[in-house]
Amino acid sequence: MTTTLQGVIPYIATPLAPDGQVDRAMLTRLCEHLIAQGVHGLCPLGSTGEFAYLTRDQKAQVVETVVSAAAGRVPVIAGVASTATADAVSQARDWAALGADGILAVMEAYFPVPDSGVVDYFSAVADATALPVTMYTNPNFQRSDLSPGTIETLSHHPRIAYLKDASTNTGRLLSTLNRTEGRIGVFAASSHITVAVMLIGGLGWMAGPSCIVPGQSVQLYDLCKAGKWDEAMALQRKLWAVNEVFARFNLAAAIKAGLKLQGFDCGPPVAPQAPLTEAQEGELRTILNRLGAL
Repeated sequence: MTTTLQGVIPYIATPLAPDGQVDRAMLTRLCEHLIAQGVHGLCPLGSTGEFAYLTRDQKAQVVETVVSAAAGRVPVIAGVASTATADAVSQARDWAALGADGILAVMEAYFPVPDSGVVDYFSAVADATALPVTMYTNPNFQRSDLSPGTIETLSHHPRIAYLKDASTNTGRLLSTLNRTEGRIGVFAASSHITVAVMLIGGLGWMAGPSCIVPGQSVQLYDLCKAGKWDEAMALQRKLWAVNEVFARFNLAAAIKAGLKLQGFDCGPPVAPQAPLTEAQEGELRTILNRLGAL
C-alpha cells in the first residue's frame, strides 16, 4: 500500500448501535460505498468520526473495521488524539498494529500547552511507529493551535509528512507551504474553499462533507488536477452549500443525518450532542437533492 497521500479523503462517520457498540456491518457498507465513488483514502476517527466521544475500545473497533473494509485498495489514515502524550503514543502503536497506513495526529488540551510541548507531542507520535503522520490543526475547537513556527519545526521530522488545516485561513496555508519548502503536503478542511487550496499547491482535502457528496468531491478534485479552474469553481459554488450546513450545525449530526437520507443509518451523534431537528434535516435534504446526492 502506498502511503503517498493526495485527493479526497473523507472523515468517516462512526455508526453506533443503540448499545454503544460500533455497527461494523454499517461501517463496512459505508467504506465500500465511498471507495466505489472513487475516494482516494479513508480517515476513521477524524472530527466527523466523533473521536472525542468514543472509548478506546470503540476506537479500536472502528480502525480494525475500516482497515478490513479497505482491504488495501485505498490508504487508511487513522486518527490519534489525546491530552496525554503517552496515551497518544499508545494509540498510534495500536492503530499501526491493526494495519493503518498512516496516522492523523490531533493534540487535545485542557490546560494551555506551550509551543515546545506541542512539538514534543507530535514528535512523540511520529516516533512511535514507522507510519507517515498528518498533523491536524483546528483553532476553532482546539485549545492549543499549531503555530506557523511550530509547523515549520515539525516539518523537519522525517515521518511528519502532511498537515490538515481547518483554520479557514488560506493565507496562512500559503505561508505554511512557503515556510516548509516542500517538506510537508497540505490538505484542506471543509472550512476552506478547496479549489483555492488546490490552486496554491494543496494535495486535496480531508473533510466530513465528502462522506455525503463523495462522487461530486472526486469530480471537483479531478477538475482541479486538470487545471480546469473555471469548471472547478462552478462545481465548488454548488457544493459550498454543504460546507455551510456543516459549519452551522453539529458536525457529526449533519453528516449522520445526510448518510441516513442516503440509506446509511449510523445512529444519532454521541450524547450530549444533539441530532438535527426536523427543520434542519429538511434543509439538508433540499441541498442534497439539488446536488443529485439522494
